Amino acid sequence: MMIQIIAAVIATVGFSVLFGVPSKYYPYCGVIGGAGWLVYLLTLEHFSTAGASLAATMVVIFLSRLAAVRKKCPVTIFLIAGIFPLVPGAGVYWTAYYIVTDQLWLAAETGYTAVKVAVAIVLGIVFIFELPQGLFVRLAGNKQEISKNKTKDRTQLKIKAVEF
Repeated sequence: MMIQIIAAVIATVGFSVLFGVPSKYYPYCGVIGGAGWLVYLLTLEHFSTAGASLAATMVVIFLSRLAAVRKKCPVTIFLIAGIFPLVPGAGVYWTAYYIVTDQLWLAAETGYTAVKVAVAIVLGIVFIFELPQGLFVRLAGNKQEISKNKTKDRTQLKIKAVEF
């Protein structure tokens, strides 16, 4: 299991390089991707592939939002790189392979599983993005409150509007 987690960390960092993530965020992306794969492996013993993917995605998105608040950068930096190990690329590949080799029953089975995993990933993202931003600000330990930032931003917008 440890080899798989290390492989997930390396794969996540590799994808981060390809995705154009700034190098100072590579360790965070790797840890998030590795944590997601760890949760996937632990929950796979008790749930289906889709259920394990849902749980792992929720952990990845939660950690991504936390890292984004802590580092004051967009959440997509961590989100896209972190879910990379969970994406059902092999399932889609085998579905296409089984279609081409005229093994339609296997194609339907693997395709259905791949769709279930994809839907689980989407639902995991939606569930965690419904949590309020203030929760992540408090958990990250940032001193500024969201309401103060919004008021400050509105004041700056009004000043810029008056300048025109």
